Formats: sequence, C-alpha cells, structure tokens
Amino acid sequence: MDTERHWQDARNITFRMFGLKPPAGFADRAKGVHYTECGALMADETGKPELADDLAATLLTTFTSLVDQDPVTMPGAAALVRLAARHLPLAVASNCPREVVESCLDRAGLLSSFSHVVVAGEGVRPKPEPDVYRAAARLCGAPPEEALAVEDSLTGMESARRAGLRVIGVGPCPPGPESGQADLWVASLADRELVWWARSRIGA
Repeated sequence: MDTERHWQDARNITFRMFGLKPPAGFADRAKGVHYTECGALMADETGKPELADDLAATLLTTFTSLVDQDPVTMPGAAALVRLAARHLPLAVASNCPREVVESCLDRAGLLSSFSHVVVAGEGVRPKPEPDVYRAAARLCGAPPEEALAVEDSLTGMESARRAGLRVIGVGPCPPGPESGQADLWVASLADRELVWWARSRIGA
C-alpha cells in the first residue's frame, strides 16, 4: 500500500494544528518511522517535548482518516501480490496499526492474499528493529534467508536486513552507503524485469 503520501500529509496537518513548522528535511527522517516515535521526533525537533504524546495521537488519527478516505496501492503491487499468493505464503510486516493495515488491504481487495499480518506492539518492536520481519518469516514457515521483503523506506529495509531477509527496494536508489540497504532497487513494482523474474520463479 502506498501510505507514505498519507503519512506525509498527516504530519503536515498535525504540525499546522499545533502551530508548529516542520524542520527542514523532516519528511526524510520520518519516513517509515512508527507513529509514536514520529510524534516524539516531531516534538523534539520543534522544541516541544511535552507535546510528544499529543502529537503522536493526532498524527495517527489524522493518518487513519486520510487513508480510510483514499487507500492507494503502488503501481504493479496488486498484480504482483495476487500472482505470488497463488503459490507462496505472504505476510505483511508493518509499523501501522493492525486495523489500518487490514482496512486498507480489504478496501484494495488484497486482504485475502495475505496469510498473516504482523504489526508492532505487544512485545513486537517497530521497525527498524527486526521483530516484525522475523515474525512474518516464521509465520510463513520460511527461514529468514529464504524470505524476501519488499520495502519503500530505509527504516523498513534496515528492519528486514537485520532480520536476515533479502530486500527489494522500491523507488529511486539513494546515493552512498544507503543504496546497500536493498539487494535490488526497482522504480516500481510494475518493473518489467521484476514481473518477469517473479513469473519465472513462481512458475506462473
């Protein structure tokens, strides 16, 4: 699901609601960060540490409203998920609350394609900790080194790599050492070579 646009809008709206200005480069630092940690980051970087809990709560409420109004899948994602789900167990490993993940997938017609949904909370630490990906691989019955993560944030890529998974990075490949966070970078999940590879591996 392409939720980053909604997180970005939710962060901007939350900053405005509290009369705060987003610090330069904040969007890059916040991408993929769990909403409670993002609220703390917003509070810290604007010099308002006492607002951390309120910012996090408002951020989540705003995001949930935005994504419920307009859940969006990444280009190529639905076709790739449906192809893979016919042959392999799939899991979601997310920093979003479970109800948000399941609602988005359900509205996109993809919830039934996933055998498991793993989210942070109840002893499962959020990304960039490896917990969600370790749990997802285990539930799918796959050793981590035989599982593949698909990620669009460096935070998520770090989580997957720390869990021992290989990683496909979606989006522009960053310069410098951050490019090593993914084993392969593709511009989108509709990438011709990626689709060909998936079909050949899955046997479709």
